[in-house]
Amino acid sequence: MMTLETIAEKLSLKCKCCWENLNREVTGGYAGDLLSDVMANSEGGDIWVTRQVHQNIVAVAALKEHAGIIIVQGATPEQDTIDKAQKEGIPILISALPEFEVVGRIHRLLYPEQG
Repeated sequence: MMTLETIAEKLSLKCKCCWENLNREVTGGYAGDLLSDVMANSEGGDIWVTRQVHQNIVAVAALKEHAGIIIVQGATPEQDTIDKAQKEGIPILISALPEFEVVGRIHRLLYPEQG
């Protein structure tokens, strides 16, 4: 079982809110910035990797029951985004790395047998 906490530690992610929910299991992942695409194609338990920082990402993550959100390229979520995430219990993690690198590292953690 892979948790948000393990991913955060392995990738040196900064948690902006909902530390108490880092024990959530991550069962897959989804990368994308188009909200309608994420709503249509992601699954519950996914860790969502995006460059978006507005509060609508929290609404999508809550709707899809994502394990959490990783915002890439060192982008900073807006305060209303953090407030909404805290209310919904959705952890928001930050990485300075580009999306491609973050996704590759998460994939290796979730599927080590695939190399």
